[in-house]
Amino acid sequence: MDNLLMKRDLTAEQLSIVQSELEKKSKNKVIMYLLWWFTGAIGGHRYYLGDAGMGIAMTLTLGGFGFWALIDVFFIGKRLETKTERLERDIIEKVKGYTKTIA
Repeated sequence: MDNLLMKRDLTAEQLSIVQSELEKKSKNKVIMYLLWWFTGAIGGHRYYLGDAGMGIAMTLTLGGFGFWALIDVFFIGKRLETKTERLERDIIEKVKGYTKTIA
């Protein structure tokens, strides 16, 4: 379900909680790109995003001998957006579940 549709049913207080938790738990795009710049060959940006499997593969192959690390700069922005949307969805579901248990 789309996050906007899920947020439609939340109160102002619940939306504030969701936004606060999202700010605390989400990853920073600038930090991610800095990690790519300085540790791209060993997959530092992938570890930062929580993609340990991809990070290990990049470390073992030195970023696919540099090619994977170079190409990765075009894909990690979308990966960050996907992970942030998934995180927001999880937080919304937890806030909704918590509210139902209280009521």
